[in-house]
Amino acid sequence: MTHTDGHLLDTRQTETAERFSAFAALFDPTTFRHLEALGVGSGWRCWEVGAGATSVVAWLAKRVGPTGRVLATDSDAARLAPATRPPVQVRVHDLSAQDPPEEGFDLVHARLALVHVPDRVRALRSMARALRPGGRLLVEDADPGLQPLLCPDEYGPEQQLANRLRQGFRSLLADRGTELPCGRTLPRLLRESGLTRVEADAYFPLASPACAALEAVTIRQVRDQLVGAGLATNQDIDRHLVNVTSGALDLTTAPMISAWGRKP
Repeated sequence: MTHTDGHLLDTRQTETAERFSAFAALFDPTTFRHLEALGVGSGWRCWEVGAGATSVVAWLAKRVGPTGRVLATDSDAARLAPATRPPVQVRVHDLSAQDPPEEGFDLVHARLALVHVPDRVRALRSMARALRPGGRLLVEDADPGLQPLLCPDEYGPEQQLANRLRQGFRSLLADRGTELPCGRTLPRLLRESGLTRVEADAYFPLASPACAALEAVTIRQVRDQLVGAGLATNQDIDRHLVNVTSGALDLTTAPMISAWGRKP
C-alpha cells in the first residue's frame, strides 16, 4: 500500500520505509499464519494486491518455489523493484480503476489495500474474478471504528493527550472525505462476491514496540496539518513524541480483520 491516507501521509522515502517496516512487524506473523493455513505451497500462482513493500512477496516466493509464480502489483511499484526476480513479477496496477491483470490464480491476497479504493465492492469482485475455481482470496483490513483509541487504558494526562491527537488525525481524514476502512464488513462482502467457506478473525496488537514506531512516524507526518487545523500545538506534539519514545504508553492500532474464502 503506497498511496497516502487521504493525502495526509506523504511518501517521503525515509518515513514511508519506516511505516512499511512497522506494518511488517505488526502484521506479517498474522498474515503468514493465514497464508500457511490456506495451504500456499509449491507451484501456486499468487497475486499480491497493493503490495507496497516486499515482506509478504518474499514469503510467497519462498513458498511457491521455482515452479510457482507471484505477481506483485501496486499503483507505485518502485519499492517492489528489489523483489523482481523469479518467481516474482512486478507490475503497476490500479485496483480502483483496472480489471484484474490476469485470471486463474490459486491465491489472491490484499492487506491494507482497500483504504484508498472508492468502490470496495467492485475491487473485491475483481479479486474474486481473478481466482481459478477453488482458488483462495485473503483480504485483510483495519477497522478503526471497533477501537478508536490509541491508548485504551486512558488513566493519565499522557494517555489523554495521545487519544486526543488520534481523534485529531481522524478528524483530518474525515475533512478530506476519506472513508475509514471497515474490516468488519469483509465476510459479508466476500460472500456477496460469490465466495464460499468464508471465515474471518481479528488481530488486536497492544503494547507492541511496532505500535510505537508506527505512531511516531504517523504523528511526524501529520504534525503540520494537526497544528494548522487547530487540533494540536507544536508543544502537544513534541510532548506526545517524547511519551511515545519513552515506552511508557501502552499503544495500540485498529484491529486488523482477516477474511478469507474460496471460489466455487
